[in-house]
Amino acid sequence: MITTTEIDEELTKNRVLKTATFGMGCFWGPEARFGSLPGVIRTRVGYTGGTTPAPTYQTMEDHTETIEIDYDPTSISYEEILLHFWRNHYPNRDQYKGQQYVSSLRYHNLQQKQIIGLVKREMEIKLGEPIETEITPLGHFTLAENRHQKYYLKRYPNVLEQLHSLYPSAESLIHSTFAARLNGFVKGFGTRDQIVTEMESWPLHENARQQLVQQFLKIKW
Repeated sequence: MITTTEIDEELTKNRVLKTATFGMGCFWGPEARFGSLPGVIRTRVGYTGGTTPAPTYQTMEDHTETIEIDYDPTSISYEEILLHFWRNHYPNRDQYKGQQYVSSLRYHNLQQKQIIGLVKREMEIKLGEPIETEITPLGHFTLAENRHQKYYLKRYPNVLEQLHSLYPSAESLIHSTFAARLNGFVKGFGTRDQIVTEMESWPLHENARQQLVQQFLKIKW
């Protein structure tokens, strides 16, 4: 049986991935939403923006709940990611519930900062009001506790049991493209047919690809 490590190695081979980091309220939903997008290879949730060291969910203080994604820019652009970001939450302060849930973009380089500025102006015209998203350079991203990673998928422990051979460790689940798609699927993003169609296009050996598709189709929810 193919392992998730083998799958992820094949999916990232010869690809130059880029990373995007942002917050749009509670990080569970955004991880599921972005984890369903073709071109997004990995998702994880954590904490950024604060000054206190080693934040946790219980001791977050001035940090913000954040999602971080690795994506293939030949399949999905940073501009497209920003459009998904702004179209799927209200980015102004009357909706904020403190710094923990602030709308935020943590850019990794000058190019991302410039693209944010361009897309932000376009979105402000469409919204007819200023956007108050907190836009700052990424300082440090602290990975959240395991219970918050792929949160919606973990609400199906029977499914995780069925997939145990694929995910023998918590880390393997965090880095898995397949797990990201499943996490989005159980939250209602994407259909069974869409996921199968995408997987059939993944750059895997034919035997491995068919094993993965069959593994997905035989899951008992």
